[in-house]
Amino acid sequence: MQEKLNIAVFVDYDNIEIGVKSTLRRDFDVSAALGALKERGDIVAKFAYANWNRQEGATRQMAENAVQMVQRIPSPRGDKNGADINLALDALEMAFTHDHINAFAIVSGDSDFIPLVNKLKQYGKTVYVVGGKAFTSTILQQNCHEFISYESLLDEPRRPDRRPQDKPQEKGERPQRQHHRRLAPLAIEQAMPLVERALQVLERRGVQPQLGLLKSTMLQLDATFGEKAYGAGSFSEFVEKMKDAGFVNVSGSEGRYIIEKIGAKVETPAPKPEESLPALRDVLEIHRLDMEHGCLADDLEAWVMAEHPDFNPAAYGFQEFAELLNYAQDKVLVRVEPDEEKGLLVFLGAEFYPPAPPEEPAPSEPAVEEEVEEPQPYVEGQPTIFAPVPEPPKKQRPPRRRKPASGAEGGHARAQRQRRPPRRPHGPMSD
Repeated sequence: MQEKLNIAVFVDYDNIEIGVKSTLRRDFDVSAALGALKERGDIVAKFAYANWNRQEGATRQMAENAVQMVQRIPSPRGDKNGADINLALDALEMAFTHDHINAFAIVSGDSDFIPLVNKLKQYGKTVYVVGGKAFTSTILQQNCHEFISYESLLDEPRRPDRRPQDKPQEKGERPQRQHHRRLAPLAIEQAMPLVERALQVLERRGVQPQLGLLKSTMLQLDATFGEKAYGAGSFSEFVEKMKDAGFVNVSGSEGRYIIEKIGAKVETPAPKPEESLPALRDVLEIHRLDMEHGCLADDLEAWVMAEHPDFNPAAYGFQEFAELLNYAQDKVLVRVEPDEEKGLLVFLGAEFYPPAPPEEPAPSEPAVEEEVEEPQPYVEGQPTIFAPVPEPPKKQRPPRRRKPASGAEGGHARAQRQRRPPRRPHGPMSD
């Protein structure tokens, strides 16, 4: 039996609010995020971090959803990461002090929360991340247990077109009709590599690939998977789409469906996301001067389509061009900054500004030997400022004295030496 999940929700409101406004042109709705989390477990704690003095319009919806608002008081230096630090500290404290809370949800797209996500996973907590696919770091999406796309939670996941001819509404003028672009669903065959991997994992485990077990395995392999990206309202509908396309066979009764892969494979596998970068890199190089101070994402998209008319982000697994830019940002190809008024601003990434090579050391000049001044000889009688240092006198060994022999002892010794026979040479004696 699966363990019941008690979820604590932490909302980085400043980040999620500007991300939703810049990409979807709408206000962030906290009830949509909470509704998706309620389908996965019980929400036992809800916190949102922001400078609420500047977010008066959002305080009402937070109060209506019983979200505790944590005031972030900015320092005089305008610290941007103040809310991030407070959120991370409170989440870790709750993980240490509340053993019954076994799941955490981070509502943000900031890559600064990757260490927090990894630390919570080390302590055995289930971690969800709720954010937009167009502004949430792909690294953050892939490192949690499940990434919940905010676009998939909306009734109409559409983003408005930015038209250059649109102008501010004058007083008394009829409101202009807003143009929208629907997010194109991805082709069902693009999900087949992940489905095949999940079926192989279940086969090695020796378990039947039932509906819920297949989805949980797919999420283990890829936390960014979501059936709504393929135009399905539920996972069962997603499986029906695969069945209608002839990729899988479904058997069993409702609630206990068994999914089996059909032997046929996809003839033309979908291109990988990294294969979309060369076309984008080519356009960035062409318009390098135009992007010196940044440009709008819509303008960059128009340049790409002008240079590559057949280019389609959906072919590489991106529902819209903004998702491609978000992926390219993690590959340091571009730098994306959300703006509430203008939308997404795109700048050239670090790839176009490589670090300067280290300076080569200057050619070494031949070392100049310092002249050592030798002390001048001292001549007696000439003036000098330095007193001559007298050399120490050499020590001489006193001559060895022999004790002369005296008296009778002396005469006896001489007589003995005279009577001593001469020494014979060594060797054989001759006759």
